[in-house]
Amino acid sequence: MEYPKPICANADLHGGAWNLYDKLIEGVPEGICVKDYCLGTAWSYVDAECGMGTAYTDRGGAKRSVACDLRGIELREMAKLSKSWSFKEATLGIAALNAWYCSPERLELLGVRYDDDEAAAGNETVVGDVEDGGPRCGKRMDAFDIFMPRVDALGGKAKVVIVGHFPRVERFAEHGELVVLERNCRDEWDTPDPACEYVMPQADFAFITGVTLINKTAPRLLQLCKDACTVMVGPSVVMSPLLFDYGVDSLSGSVVWDPEAARFAVKNGVGKYFGRALRMCSVSR
Repeated sequence: MEYPKPICANADLHGGAWNLYDKLIEGVPEGICVKDYCLGTAWSYVDAECGMGTAYTDRGGAKRSVACDLRGIELREMAKLSKSWSFKEATLGIAALNAWYCSPERLELLGVRYDDDEAAAGNETVVGDVEDGGPRCGKRMDAFDIFMPRVDALGGKAKVVIVGHFPRVERFAEHGELVVLERNCRDEWDTPDPACEYVMPQADFAFITGVTLINKTAPRLLQLCKDACTVMVGPSVVMSPLLFDYGVDSLSGSVVWDPEAARFAVKNGVGKYFGRALRMCSVSR
């Protein structure tokens, strides 16, 4: 078939900030086709011959410029959308990267730890929903719970910066100083995200949402927290060891465990079904 013209073909002219994206894209083999995709109201997916990847649907940024049908395009070509300044397009690009990197076969080589069977079977978590109450049963691969003992070991003096409004982050306020960087401030710990330049260099622990890969803030944020223990969190995280080379200490993302359930949840905008379709996982440097 005749493929559309290369996506973001001139993006590499913008300098070193694109290096992370270029390397992630280069890691996707040629010859893998996209079978289906959906830009959902809350979450999106890309289903390719190698598996399904997901990402949070970011509706900001520039207007979309890629209007063609991307079914049948090579996955690597679709992954180039991760460099688009239309964050809707970038959402599909990150989901395309996750279709390759976030697969059980590739993650097994990294020694990734998953939710145990009990947690997965009883998972009623609404992934990314601020109304969610957090882990409910079994051994969940919740990054905040995993690192809480290390935060607590600093005897109440830990400086914790969290990029993105995650459920139950207030628990860190009991163990030290907490700052939540959020574009739309809602709670008492929320601080406007431009404060990253001021607070992240002093952080002992930095938890960064995978959505920063979509909105292009990830490279700078990783520079700012180079002296912190840095964790990338959420279903939009690209589970690639390449991120360890950019200062990430731990990746806490998700794998699509039930593609049909994920497809239904994305198309129907039902968060709890989306959570059930995924299995949380974690791997450290």
